[in-house]
Amino acid sequence: MINPVHLRTLLEVVAHRSFATAAARLGYTASAVSQQMTALERSTGTTLFVRGARSITPTAGALRMVRHAKRVLTDLDALMADVATISTDSAENEEIKLGIFPSLATFALPQILTAEDWHSLGINLRLWIGEPQQTVAGLGNGGDLDLALIFQVGPGGLSWPASLERTWLGDDQFRVVIPSSWPIAEDSQLTVDQLAEWPWIFHHPGTSDATLISRLFASYNIHPQVSAYCDDFNASLSLVASGLGAALVPDLAMANAPEGIRIVDAPEIRLARSIFALKPENSKKPKADLVLDRLAQVLAH
Repeated sequence: MINPVHLRTLLEVVAHRSFATAAARLGYTASAVSQQMTALERSTGTTLFVRGARSITPTAGALRMVRHAKRVLTDLDALMADVATISTDSAENEEIKLGIFPSLATFALPQILTAEDWHSLGINLRLWIGEPQQTVAGLGNGGDLDLALIFQVGPGGLSWPASLERTWLGDDQFRVVIPSSWPIAEDSQLTVDQLAEWPWIFHHPGTSDATLISRLFASYNIHPQVSAYCDDFNASLSLVASGLGAALVPDLAMANAPEGIRIVDAPEIRLARSIFALKPENSKKPKADLVLDRLAQVLAH
């Protein structure tokens, strides 16, 4: 996951070409800013700055990331501002604590929160946006989430207490995404042999997505060249657009896809992640079901 705090710091560093100036504007130390940028480089697999003795110069990757970061941060600010406007004064309002993974939050929540009748439902929504492992923990013993939206890729890699009720909401298909600059026709059907020749952007080894994708490729005896490891789909799409390599990206993460990418069909590569809703048995929050219904409606379309 990319930390939004690091993206905000990146905007200041690139704008002023200085860790020290960015630190002064943000209330950090220069060392803290440098550490944030190092963490961002590590999480995206991209070199963001050429560091000199007395200066820093943003790379092309940093400038491209800034353009997308502005849009992502604007969307997040709008999302949180909209949630904050939900009235908590009415006695009829019920607080629902929702855990949801980032790509679904970005895709579904703006549609739900801007619906004309949303405020009339009397729901005071509180959000925990994170990966499934985090939100499942929030539903377990000692957790206080009322509802969690998670995904599972394949049969393993994620488990939850048997006391939780599970509802399947749909499948999120992965797409083969390539740079539009590559000389491949848009309507081409590609074979696994062609895929084996490309550089790829993969998840970090050890994650459930990475394990399943690696097994899928290995089943065809494909051992691709990895040009980057990245667990954030928005960053992966930016890297694809820059021409670094191809990637497998789910439909939900394509909502804010940048220019410079192309989806191609590889009939032998079929992969999806299943989306589930989890909530405690005998939940005493009836309006959690209203939230779940809205999410299911958005996914159905």
